[in-house]
Amino acid sequence: MKKIIITTVVIVAALGLIAYVLTNNKKENEAKTAIVAEKNATVSVRIETVKTEEVSLDFASNGNFEPIQELKFSAEKSGKVVKVLAKEGDYVTVGQTLAIVRSDVINVNAQTANSSYQNAVADYNRYENAFKTGGVTKQQLDQAKLAMVNAKAQLTQANINVGDTRIKAPISGFINKKYIEPGSILTGMPATELFDIVNVSKLKLKVAVNESQVASLKIGTPIKVTASVYPDKTFSGKITFIASKADESLNFPVEIEIANNASKDLKAGMYGTAEFASNQQKQSLMIVPRNAFVGSVSSNEIFVIENGTAKLKKVTAGRILGDKVEILNGLSDGETVIITGQINLQDGSKVDIIK
Repeated sequence: MKKIIITTVVIVAALGLIAYVLTNNKKENEAKTAIVAEKNATVSVRIETVKTEEVSLDFASNGNFEPIQELKFSAEKSGKVVKVLAKEGDYVTVGQTLAIVRSDVINVNAQTANSSYQNAVADYNRYENAFKTGGVTKQQLDQAKLAMVNAKAQLTQANINVGDTRIKAPISGFINKKYIEPGSILTGMPATELFDIVNVSKLKLKVAVNESQVASLKIGTPIKVTASVYPDKTFSGKITFIASKADESLNFPVEIEIANNASKDLKAGMYGTAEFASNQQKQSLMIVPRNAFVGSVSSNEIFVIENGTAKLKKVTAGRILGDKVEILNGLSDGETVIITGQINLQDGSKVDIIK
C-alpha cells in the first residue's frame, strides 16, 4: 500500500513538472513570436530632413532637335525617270531641278496644242474681220472666240505638263533620302515617293515645363541651348511657342527655335538642353526631395516620422525645382520626411530607418 502511494505521488509530481515546463515554454515562444511579429511589421525606409535653403530659380529642360522644315514629296504625274541630278547628302535650293522624266510624248502634245492654239487665233481674226463687213454672224464670231479660249487652256495645260517633266525642289535643304534612280517608273496613283528634304538652317527644340515654370516664360525670350554631343558649344535660341493647355502629364510643351551655325553642326534628332534663366535672385525656400511625395507632387501628401512611426501629412507644394519641391505649408524645418518605401506604408506604420 505504501509503495502504491509513493508511486502515485511521483507520477503527480512528474505531471506537474511537465505542465510547468510546457507552460513556461509557451510563454517564451509567445514572447519570441511577438518580437518577430513586431519586427516584421516595420517597414524599411530612407529619410531626409526638411530644411530651408538658398535656391536658384533657374531651370533646364531636355528634348530633341527637329528640323524647321521637313518634306517627303511624291510624283504628281506618271512617267519614266531618265536623269537624277541630286544624291543623298546634297544641299539643294527651292526650284532646283532634282530629276528629269522622259518628255517625248509630252513635248509632242505641247507642240500639237500650240499649233491648235495658233490656228484658233487665226480663225478668230478672220471671223472678226468678216463680222465687220457682215460676212459672218455674231454667233459664228462667238464660237470662234470660244474655240480660241479652249485652245489657249489646252496649251497652258500642255506647258504645265512639260514643266512637270523636271522635278524641282519645293524647299531648300539637304537630301535626306532618295527613292528613285534612272529608269524608275513614276505613278500618280498611288504616288511614287521621290525625295526627303530636311532644312536644318534652323531647328526647333521641343521641351516640356511644369505650371510653375511656364508662368515666367514669354514668346521671343532668348534661351541658351546646348547639345549633348557638343558640350563646349552654346547655341542661341528664342521661344516661339508656349502651349495654352497642359499635356497628359500636366506639363506644357514649349518650342525653341535655334539658328544653326555655318557648318550645320546641329542635326535633327540630337538631344538638347534648354537653359531657362530666371529674372529673380536666389530665394530662401523650404524644400523637400521630389520623391518624398506619395505618388506625385500633385497628391500634396508626405509621410513624416514621429516616434518611430509614419504619419501621413497634407502639405501645400509650391514650385518644382529640378529634383526638389518648394513647401508652402504643412511642414516645419527639421522634420524628417520619408523619401523611399512609401508604397508599403499606411498612416501609423512602424518604420525601420535605413542608414
